[in-house]
Amino acid sequence: MSILAAFGPTEAGWVLLGGAFGYAYVRYKERVRRREISQRRATEVEAAKREAESLLREARVTANEEAIKLRNQAELAYVTRQQELAGAEQRLAQRECLITTQLEGFLQREKSLQGQQAALDQRECALEKARIETDTLARERRELLAKAAHLSEADARVQLLKDCENEAVQDANKLSRRILSEAKHTAEDQARRIISLAIQRYAAQHTFETTTATIALTGDEIKGRIIGREGRNIRAFEALTGVTVLIDDTPGAVVLSGFDPVRREIAREAMQRLILDGRIHPTRIEEVVAKVKEEMDENVRKAGEDAIFRAGVPPLHEDIAQVLGKLKFRMSFSQNVLDHSVEVAHLTGLMAAELGLNVAAAKRAGLLHDLGKALQQDMEGSHAIIGAEFLKRLGEADDIVNGVASHHDEVPHTCLWGILVSAADAISASRPGARSETMDTYVKRLENLEKIGLSFPGVDKCYAVQAGRELRVFVQPEVLTDDQATALARNVCRKIEDEMQYPGQIRVTVIRETRAVEFAK
Repeated sequence: MSILAAFGPTEAGWVLLGGAFGYAYVRYKERVRRREISQRRATEVEAAKREAESLLREARVTANEEAIKLRNQAELAYVTRQQELAGAEQRLAQRECLITTQLEGFLQREKSLQGQQAALDQRECALEKARIETDTLARERRELLAKAAHLSEADARVQLLKDCENEAVQDANKLSRRILSEAKHTAEDQARRIISLAIQRYAAQHTFETTTATIALTGDEIKGRIIGREGRNIRAFEALTGVTVLIDDTPGAVVLSGFDPVRREIAREAMQRLILDGRIHPTRIEEVVAKVKEEMDENVRKAGEDAIFRAGVPPLHEDIAQVLGKLKFRMSFSQNVLDHSVEVAHLTGLMAAELGLNVAAAKRAGLLHDLGKALQQDMEGSHAIIGAEFLKRLGEADDIVNGVASHHDEVPHTCLWGILVSAADAISASRPGARSETMDTYVKRLENLEKIGLSFPGVDKCYAVQAGRELRVFVQPEVLTDDQATALARNVCRKIEDEMQYPGQIRVTVIRETRAVEFAK
């Protein structure tokens, strides 16, 4: 009112009208602004709805594509699995058919075996009855003969004792056959398993070497320089090396002859160096031989240590290693003795492992079993005894010494090492390609086998077959019975073991047959 009072009536009206107009204009602008805001919000909401629908459609398309892809993968996996199951079912059906066929075959074999067993039982019963009847008839025959012959009491007693002796021998033969059969079934299977495992597990390189101390010459003029003036060079060489030099026996070559393989190797190396050098005179020969001997001692020691390492044996006394290395230059039936000793060590260790014994001690006995062969040039006696005495002097254990000494059954066995070494020695020596044998020795061995077989009464013919691995003895059926033939086979084996030296084993087969021959006219 104070404001209206300050103006006149007309001015107050215009002020009110202007205020009302301003208020209306403000209200109008506010409504316009709200309408614009509402329209903008509606537009944004519509755009958001359209964007949401677009995203929803894209999501649905993507989801449909993923679903189709997953469904295709699932169908493919299902088809693959169905094929695998079908293949597995087919294989299972084939295997089931095969098992059924094999089972039917086994059942048929079992029925056949049962039938054969029943037939054998019947035959055994019939044979037992026939034997009983035979014994009864023999007893009645003896009684009738005693009555008919009117024997005296002393003669009857002698005849009775003889019959009793024959019956006792037959019973003993039957018992021995049964015991031997049971022992073979139990012992041979175990021994065969142990030996076969040892052979399979040890794969040695089989070599076939010769030690020919022959040196080729480029010309005959070198022979004169080797001989020297009035033979002084060759005499000096022989005196220093201890071997015999043969110049004129082989054209274009020099032959070195000597029993000691180490000396022969020293002579061969020294002769080769002298020929290459060209200076051959006593002083030069002495220098070369001395140098070769020094190098040979070192080579022998290294060969012994290498053999100990290859055999897997702990370090030995240096003297033992030195003597062991000499076996590198010794051959036995074309088999290198050092390689043979390493092979025997491995085989002995493998058999000891199968038996649960000390493998290290077994290998030690196997490696040293032929050590005496390197000492035989200086000592007399068997190489097993010589080697055992040498090892005993150097402080080896008693069981190792006995294993070396007894591997050829020359002394009693006090432990298992001698038995295992003997078996490994036979395996190494008898494998194909291990040793060679001259024709004269081979023929002589076959003749001795046949001679031993023919030395027994009742033997008709005797043949050594399978390169001397088997002896077939044909006996006279009217002289020897079946029980006596069995005893003959054992006696022949014992005589072969006592009188012959051979690698491996020899099979003795005694054949007794009766033939009835008639001619129709």
